[in-house]
Order: sequence, then structure tokens, then C-alpha cells
Amino acid sequence: MMNTIASASEKEYIHRINAVLDYIDQHLDQELSLDELANVATFSKYHFHRIFYALMGETLFQYLRRIRLEKACYLLCLPSQVSITEIAFQTGFSTLSGFTRSFTEIYGMSPRQWKSKHQKDSNLNQVDSNPFKEKPSFNNYTRYQLSQRRSLMSLKEHEVVVKDCPEKTVAYIRHIGPYKENPELFDSLSQKLCAWAGPRNLLQFPETEFIIIYHDNPDITEEGKLRISVCITVPPQTPVEGEIGKMTVPAGKYAFARFRLGNTGYQEAWDWVFGQWLPSSGFAPDDRLCYEQYYGSPEGSPDGKMDLDIVIPVKPL
Repeated sequence: MMNTIASASEKEYIHRINAVLDYIDQHLDQELSLDELANVATFSKYHFHRIFYALMGETLFQYLRRIRLEKACYLLCLPSQVSITEIAFQTGFSTLSGFTRSFTEIYGMSPRQWKSKHQKDSNLNQVDSNPFKEKPSFNNYTRYQLSQRRSLMSLKEHEVVVKDCPEKTVAYIRHIGPYKENPELFDSLSQKLCAWAGPRNLLQFPETEFIIIYHDNPDITEEGKLRISVCITVPPQTPVEGEIGKMTVPAGKYAFARFRLGNTGYQEAWDWVFGQWLPSSGFAPDDRLCYEQYYGSPEGSPDGKMDLDIVIPVKPL
């Protein structure tokens, strides 16, 4: 029964991503927004970008630029009278300068140089005249099947539990800006929060939950504008002030994926949840915020690691 569910779930994810790829092909000459493509996939904008990256191995905007430039390469090789400016517009670039800059960055020569070089031999069927052989192939993924990219983590190594959770009230301290691979930042925020909560008798472990909420997707939002909230659960009527805020985590169905990590491996863990577990789970991500829930502390641990759950809101696919 589980295999049947997983197979149907994977096929649905394949169908949705393929619909996006087809839509891009059909509208390559137009400006395509994240909102528009997320609607095609029928995933929320926040989660769609993560799913696309986890399954395709490149971000949505990396994919868009690559496809546009590869189409431009082909058009530049054709013995036609179409100008380079027209090709730029046909492949979705709004300006010739932007097209030239992107093309040169990837292929090491301008579009005009590429055109001149490859139109010397118009027989594109000859192996020796393949215009793409100078550039190493991209890590492209075959359409109509899920990516076979796998991290060192296997499905058996991680327990994922889906459960209904009540609404939670949390007190938080927020950071806006870069945070990747900066354990000192998280330690500092945690210490500030605990220094506030301790004298108020709000640290009642294990009943008190320690979580980090991610308000933005780092693949979408500029690094300097990323928001995270380091939180502890508190009684709803808890008064807060100053840099300590209070908010609620909505009730609903959440998937808890257990990992044991130190200062690294978080990106791989998130990719595993969105790229391997979710497509075979029978669930789709719901439009609520994701978070990490921590258990214990790496201090005193023999391997310097700690247990945590990556928690994502889900709904039936």
C-alpha cells in the first residue's frame, strides 16, 4: 500500500514540475515571475522554490537563465538574418546589455563572437561543429522523471512523523540579515532569549519547546533581508517588551523529520526533506511557516551534535 501511495505521490510532483517546465518553454520570450510559476505548479510561492531546487538540482532562476541562454546559443548558430537584439528579446531578456553580460559570463565570449565562430560551419549535425562542446555540460536533470540526485542521507536514516499540532504561542528574538553557517549568531540570540526567560520562570524543559522559525526562503529573499526568529513556547498571556516579541504558530498538520547535526549539514537535511521525503509522502507543503525544533544541547555531547526536527506544514496532496 505504501509503495502505491509513494508512486502516485511522486507522479503528481513530476506532473506539477513538468507543467512548469512546459510553461517556461511556451513563454520563454516573456518575463516570468515566481508567483506565476508557483501558480502553475499549484504550490505556494514559499515552498515551490524549495521543491524545484530539491528536485531539479538548481534554483528556479538558475534554470530560467540556463534555458534562455541555451536557446539563444541555438538561435545564434542558425544561418538567419535575425539580429542579436531580436534573439535577446526572443529568449526573455529585457535588454541587450543584460543578455550580453549573462551570455559572456557563462560562455566566455560575447553573443556576436559566438555567432561568428559557429556560423562558419552551418552543418550543426556534424560532430565537429557541435557549438556546445566547448562548454562543460550543466548538471541537467531528465524531464519526466524525478532527479536521481541523492545526498549521503538515505530514507532509512531518518524518521519522519506527520501529526496534528495545536496552536503554539512563542516568545522570540528576531534577526534580520545573513545567518548561514554562523553558529555564533544562533548562540548569541539563544543566550539573550534565555537570559530574558530564565528570571521569569519560563524555561521549563522538556515542556518548553525551543524552535527557530524561518520567515523567508533564502533562495528567494536577498541575504541582507532574511528574517529568522529564535523562539521558546510560552503561556499565551506572557507579557513581552523591547526586543522580545510574541507570536503564534498556527495549528495544523506538520511533518517532523528527525536529524542529528552539528554546525553543518543543514542545507543537505532540508534538501532531503523537500527532495526525497516530500515527493514520496502523499503530502504537499501547506502555506504556513517552516521551523526547526531542537532537543538538548551540543555542549557535553561526545560528537558535538544535537537532535532536531525539521518541521514543515503539510496537507494531503
